[in-house]
Amino acid sequence: MTAIMQNLPKFISDIGISIIGDKCYSSLVENLNVGDVDCLKYSLSKGLGIGIVVGGSIMKVPQLLLILGGRSARGLSLPAYVLETLAYAITAAYSYRNEFPFSTYGENLFLTIQNTIITLLIIYFPTPSLRNVQGVGPQLAIASAASVASAVTLYILPKDILSLLQMATLPLSLFSKLPQITQNARAQSTGQLSAFAVISQIVGCLARLFTTATEVGDLIVTAGFALALVLNLVLGVQMWIYWGNEQREDFEKTQIGTLSEKEKEDWASERQGRVDVVVTPKSPAPRHNASPSGRKWARKID
Repeated sequence: MTAIMQNLPKFISDIGISIIGDKCYSSLVENLNVGDVDCLKYSLSKGLGIGIVVGGSIMKVPQLLLILGGRSARGLSLPAYVLETLAYAITAAYSYRNEFPFSTYGENLFLTIQNTIITLLIIYFPTPSLRNVQGVGPQLAIASAASVASAVTLYILPKDILSLLQMATLPLSLFSKLPQITQNARAQSTGQLSAFAVISQIVGCLARLFTTATEVGDLIVTAGFALALVLNLVLGVQMWIYWGNEQREDFEKTQIGTLSEKEKEDWASERQGRVDVVVTPKSPAPRHNASPSGRKWARKID
């Protein structure tokens, strides 16, 4: 068996060496040394890391489809997504500048891009509390410019400042989830929040704790993933408690005989350019009590 493993095609061996290194490839693949605990842990960490990066590249796609399909960002907190996106971007920049393996942070890059798109969609499909007389266009332009400026700033910042910002991701992670958790508790509903995204983040944080401890050993990054795990668990519990409350929320908030803000706007837009014509109703014609034969009866007086 070892003879077969030692003579695998070169492109396969090259891929294996690029992932787990020459030493562990020789020990685990060529010599089938399953007792090499260090290489087993390292290979498992690499496999989990690659899986997390691939999963992170599509993690928020269901959330995007929910927003676009319903043309609504109801239940999603704009401050929560802004802070969460910033935390992802700082972690990606910090890991890249410190030359960590891409398999240990790659999902942060993809999540930053996806979260930026979701943030822009929250602005594009605003809730009544986020509507502004200035319109959506200027707000989208400001948000897009701020995103580009943040990316450039994180790329050119010195490493020591990036280290301080990485420490700041701990409170950022906390404050990024608190608005969403508070909004869910107040509305007794999770709105358009994607269950797939929440569950994926819980699983991803668990795996990242293992991969970071195995390959990086950075306590700041580890603490960030531990805090994110706790907060995502809270969101997961809320989704379980409030599951099925999305439709009930709309009916409970609208009283019978009243119009919602959207209905008032639609009604007002339909009335523009119309002329109301008031027609006075005619009074009904008097009724005459007559017999079927049409004969009039009178009492005979003797």
